[in-house]
Amino acid sequence: MSFNRRHFIFLGGGLCSVGLVALSQKLKTPTQATENSYPANTHLVVPKKTSAAPQGLQKPPIRGDVRIVVISDLNSQYGSTSYEMEVDRAIKMIPDWEADLVLCGGDMVAGQKRSLSDSNVQAMWQAFDQHIAGPIRQAKIPFGFTIGNHDASSSKVGEKFSFERDRNLAAEYWQQKQHDPGLNFIDRQGFPFYYTFTQQDVFYLVWDASSETIPPEQLVWAKESLSSPTAKNAKLRLVIGHLPLYGIAKGRDNPGNYLSKAEEIRLLLESYNVHTYISGHDHAYYPAKRGKLELLYTGALGSGPRKLLQGSITPYKTLTVIDINLENSSNIYTTYNMTELSVVEIKTLPKEIKSPTEILTRRDLAI
Repeated sequence: MSFNRRHFIFLGGGLCSVGLVALSQKLKTPTQATENSYPANTHLVVPKKTSAAPQGLQKPPIRGDVRIVVISDLNSQYGSTSYEMEVDRAIKMIPDWEADLVLCGGDMVAGQKRSLSDSNVQAMWQAFDQHIAGPIRQAKIPFGFTIGNHDASSSKVGEKFSFERDRNLAAEYWQQKQHDPGLNFIDRQGFPFYYTFTQQDVFYLVWDASSETIPPEQLVWAKESLSSPTAKNAKLRLVIGHLPLYGIAKGRDNPGNYLSKAEEIRLLLESYNVHTYISGHDHAYYPAKRGKLELLYTGALGSGPRKLLQGSITPYKTLTVIDINLENSSNIYTTYNMTELSVVEIKTLPKEIKSPTEILTRRDLAI
């Protein structure tokens, strides 16, 4: 018997509907994320598709032309081959949103520890395939991702990678035919560390931001990719990397936890009309803007969510649904606290974050 996406929607939605209905009954005022997470100065476009979401949500996201489910930082403790409840829950729910694409901000496994053996690392990638990549493939949803420091850090001692074994085993997993992520590649020469792909008039560039330095030759590659006719003709350009441009979370606000020469990189991305830089690593959700560039700090779905540098919000695990309206090249975010299964109100987040290097503005307040 064959299963299409509708079958998966039914199976996945049934698993989570009880918790979602119970939660919706507790909420005094249902939340519609699009009223709170859209920049105030942006003209809304009437969506062309119907809404879709796990059963039980009173007000699902308003469907755009393209829907992306964004997850990040899925891993648990070093060497772990298990994933926390919120990760498994999210993967079961993803087909219910009828996503066109799943994006992951990195840290899919829990490496970057020299005492782990080759078999330990291989077992982690097998567990990742069982819990995450396999179910997404079975749902026939393309999976884009960036390599995190715990997957295959690009840090070096001299000219040698500090975690070369991790990089070799990560490449071994992703280059196996049965693990094909289902992407429409434009350039996969550096896959899985850096590559480009397109989908539905959106151009995606993934680079290796698994340490604080993006190599000069990769920046040259990024410029060439973003200046290509394919990128220029796309209605939207997104760049994905694990480390953010600026630190926004406690314990992630010291050098090494954000990209060096961040302002130069921001100006580079702006010069090629990149709309959003999506990152992981900080384990804290924050939709920001600096200059013309939007910054989506995805938060952690796995262990160890962190506090923002400002505010007193208790850390929580997140998943974000992005609905893209191609007519005006804009995004709507609907972000979920995946422990409580509640929608995150953007107005509960700090109006700005004073990172160690720059000040970031919450995206709905940016001009």
